[in-house]
Amino acid sequence: MIRRLRVHGRVQGVWYRGWTVEQARALGLDGWVRNRRDGTVEILASGTDAAVEALVARCHDGPPAAQVERVESEEADEASPPGFAQRPTL
Repeated sequence: MIRRLRVHGRVQGVWYRGWTVEQARALGLDGWVRNRRDGTVEILASGTDAAVEALVARCHDGPPAAQVERVESEEADEASPPGFAQRPTL
């Protein structure tokens, strides 16, 4: 399963990307996370259905300093690189 997420709310400057990398690696996912100039965080996650869904569920809370308003999730067909990395802002 491959999902693209957009996380809205107070999610930049609160260690959301670093937290996402930790969560994704713990779940054995491939993909990446990056800030977007519109204030959201974008995530591409690839792995088993259960692991991807677990990350999506966790993203609704995020790290302690985050205030997540909503998480948009859609299927993606983009190949994700092996491992899970933090990418530069787009």
